[in-house]
Amino acid sequence: MGKKSKKRENVVYSTNPNFAYDDDEQMEEETLENNQQLLYVSIDRKQRKGKDVTLVEGFVGTEEDLKDLGKKLKSSCGVGGTVKDGDIMIQGNHRDKVIELLEKDGYKTKRKGG
Repeated sequence: MGKKSKKRENVVYSTNPNFAYDDDEQMEEETLENNQQLLYVSIDRKQRKGKDVTLVEGFVGTEEDLKDLGKKLKSSCGVGGTVKDGDIMIQGNHRDKVIELLEKDGYKTKRKGG
């Protein structure tokens, strides 16, 4: 079987002779300078069976730069984690260390939550 064209997804047939497929490609935001970013760092336990997760929110930039920052933070803390929905999740309670690392790189940070 052939591969489906991504442009024709969810369109079966159109009688309009001027019909054009909508390209839903969104323009990615350019990454702001580190000193212009305000990142919120918090500890989250919701829906994680009581396990702590350090959550970094508020990053403005490309997905690739966010993944690079997440990888750097995870390796510096020596733990696992993920980058999902524009947030960085790091396993365990590493809020103070993450804030220290981000501020060392020039990011502005705010402690969120208790």
